Amino acid sequence: MALATRTDRKPPPTRTFWGSTVGKKTVMAVSGLIMLGYLVAHVMGNLKVFFGPEEFNAYGHWLRTMGGPVLHYEWALWIVRVVLVAAVVGHAVSAYQLSRRDLKARPTPYAHKRRRASYATRTMRWGGIIVALFIVWHLLDLTTLTVNENAQPGHPYENVVATFSTWYGNVIYIVAMLAVGLHIQHGFFSAAQTLGVGNATRDRALKALAGVLALLLTAGFVSVPVAVMTGVVS
Repeated sequence: MALATRTDRKPPPTRTFWGSTVGKKTVMAVSGLIMLGYLVAHVMGNLKVFFGPEEFNAYGHWLRTMGGPVLHYEWALWIVRVVLVAAVVGHAVSAYQLSRRDLKARPTPYAHKRRRASYATRTMRWGGIIVALFIVWHLLDLTTLTVNENAQPGHPYENVVATFSTWYGNVIYIVAMLAVGLHIQHGFFSAAQTLGVGNATRDRALKALAGVLALLLTAGFVSVPVAVMTGVVS
């Protein structure tokens, strides 16, 4: 008599969505696009600093009251924060695991080292680390006001000016924004490829769009510390 076979066994990890390379790349792509959308909204808010303290501080207050009166004070802001944390964690974990998987697939280096990838591609790993460290600094600087010596709670405009009135605040921010730009340049195109948007006819346009996005976002973010350094914003 033939033995009955069990059909309720769980699939091996490599067959699950998260366990597969395609699944991890999809998580990376979607989480990256979520963060890109946040960066676009964030830079638009940052540029309000050029309209003076009254408008910029009003924008900071609106961030805490958006969604009202349906949502209570800061609820919408916390929802955004939770989504962003989930996106950052998903992006970082999938990137790390994909990197480890690549190393296992090719444990020994190629005999001939040729630079076939762009500079942005080759620096994605270190760029990601720089951005991750910057996020921690940025939160301590302008959210908790822990490292901002001249911070004034409830005065975001004055806190931005205080941050970029120091040489180290400018260096940290500008270096991080350059890393963000390189990350976007490569990451946006990679995300499009992963999600099946790219093809032979669209790749050139997608690469151009990635470059334009990276340039505009980097310029937008960097313009704020430059404006404070040059006295345009004070």
